[in-house]
Amino acid sequence: MPMNSESLSKEPSAVQQRRQATMFLLRLQWVVILLLIAALLALYISQQRFQKNINERLQSNEHVVGRLNEMDDRIFAMSQQTLPEPSTVASSQAQNQLDLLRIQTKAADRLLVDNNGSAAIELLRGLHWQLSQSNNEIAPALTVVIKQSLIKDIERLQAKSAQPSPWQLQNLAIQNMQDFLHDYERTMTANALSRSADNKMSLTRQQLVIHEVIMTLNLAIQASNMREREQLIVYLRQARNQLQALVSQDLLSRSTVPQMSAPASKAKKTTTNGDSKNSDLDVETEVSDEGRLQTKSSPTDIPEVIDGLDQLIANAPKTTPLLTTQILEKPQR
Repeated sequence: MPMNSESLSKEPSAVQQRRQATMFLLRLQWVVILLLIAALLALYISQQRFQKNINERLQSNEHVVGRLNEMDDRIFAMSQQTLPEPSTVASSQAQNQLDLLRIQTKAADRLLVDNNGSAAIELLRGLHWQLSQSNNEIAPALTVVIKQSLIKDIERLQAKSAQPSPWQLQNLAIQNMQDFLHDYERTMTANALSRSADNKMSLTRQQLVIHEVIMTLNLAIQASNMREREQLIVYLRQARNQLQALVSQDLLSRSTVPQMSAPASKAKKTTTNGDSKNSDLDVETEVSDEGRLQTKSSPTDIPEVIDGLDQLIANAPKTTPLLTTQILEKPQR
């Protein structure tokens, strides 16, 4: 018994154990609080470092932007120093006037294509007056050349205004061929009625070819009225090939079909001189021999029609710009 009581007295009492547990919990609580404070402090320090890093980057970007702005200012200042002088500005104004003059002369060319020579002459006169004004910035030497070319163009158009154009002469020659072919077709029809039935098939074939040629020449006249040179040549060649095939197949017989004589009203031979040729103007020479067109009297047989078509193809009217337009199109030094 004495030993058991002594051992019990050495063990802590319940009150002491409670006190020890309380102290342990308090110490544990303080440890947790200190850990939280340390974590918050570490988070604050990390946030400050991050903010400092961001500020440094922003300052670096602002520095770069400032350097770029300085470079832009320097480049702008350099460009301001190299701006053209007033004389250069004047030359730019002269170039604008030259460009406008080119557009206006091309408009005059278009009026000539549309067979409106009077309007083209008035436009060229206006351009000549425009070059004589005080606000003209074009170089004096070039102004003199342009004004001289305008005068030549106006004189040429005035001389040609009272004469038939090459397109009209072309149409007249084609109409003469059509009149002959119409008479030729009527003659073949009359001869077909007087011949035997065995020959009617060949004469009918001739009539068909002649009729096709007449229709093709109608298309050629339409192309000529529209100033379509390439299309005109196509139709003339087509008509020529049709007649040539008719001759080569020996479908024409002069013994059975007599030669047709042209009417008296169309027997006169009309030839244009150097002033009534094409309205094309050449830079080097005022008159070109290649543009002359001769309108013969009505043909008397098919070979003459073929020869006339060859001449029309070779002398098909051309549309060439005015002398002033060609001068303005040349590169200016």
